[in-house]
Amino acid sequence: MNVEIPEDVRATALRLGGGVPYALRAVAGLLADNPDIGRPSGLPGVLTVMVDGEMFEDCPELAIGYIREPDRIEIRYLTASHSEALAEGRDPDPEEGQDLDEPTDTVVAAVTMREIADAWHRIARRLQQHAPDSYAALRAGARPAAMGALEDSLGVRIPVELQTLWMLSAGDDGADGWGCLPGNCALLTLDAVAAAYRLKMSSQADQEQLDADRAEDERITVWEPSWIPVVGLGPTDSTSGLYLDSATGYLGRWSRYNEARGDELDTLATYLEEAADMLDTPALATRDKPGLIGGTLVWLSSIDPAREAGWQPLAG
Repeated sequence: MNVEIPEDVRATALRLGGGVPYALRAVAGLLADNPDIGRPSGLPGVLTVMVDGEMFEDCPELAIGYIREPDRIEIRYLTASHSEALAEGRDPDPEEGQDLDEPTDTVVAAVTMREIADAWHRIARRLQQHAPDSYAALRAGARPAAMGALEDSLGVRIPVELQTLWMLSAGDDGADGWGCLPGNCALLTLDAVAAAYRLKMSSQADQEQLDADRAEDERITVWEPSWIPVVGLGPTDSTSGLYLDSATGYLGRWSRYNEARGDELDTLATYLEEAADMLDTPALATRDKPGLIGGTLVWLSSIDPAREAGWQPLAG
């Protein structure tokens, strides 16, 4: 479903706060997948989606109104609002809406968006404060159309947590060869995601030919269509990394060489939250230790020994 955001709505988003354009793009991505998440607004043909102001940094509570047509959605207005009643142009009733139940999938999506956005903002804030070279290497957020094109290319739906992350940053180009995530891993660009996915699906097709005459319990799974590469070993090294299983919501490890996958019990939200926690309180970091070489964030576990002398622990 194509979601159109008129220029006047984009201009309104810029005026309302730094986090509002991110929120607007996130909602547009959700509408592309589920056009019916809004509620009737009281205006003919217009549905409204409410956005919790705490989901995004520097973003008030929002009411986003849109119309749905068979082949497109157009966002018609964006307002800062303290209640749905205000979005409808009515005086709010303090008791209105207290007994209304939000659809479960919409509530879960909103919570997930908030967790991802909060964790990534914490990571980006620490980079901006202490590792400006690493911060500068982060790409701008992807537009919904770019993610829609990626979905078409992969033939798999991109889950809301990954949509939210990519709307905040569509990849990490790395600073001096290091990514900003633990192990000096890097958030893959959308092009790298597509390339890695195609490579692994090709490997799976080859494996299926080898498995054709084997018993079912002897067959090997190299890749599942629901697995979406997210993190690479480094900014220019996608021989291994982490994928997000869009069917389960959990991360897994992958390798170009089809090595055995280790257990990975993180969701994308918990993975990013732990990375943010390690950057906020380096003294308590367990999986890895963040530090600096000049203006670049460098995680101790994957540092070149020849450069370890120039590494300084990140201050808490």
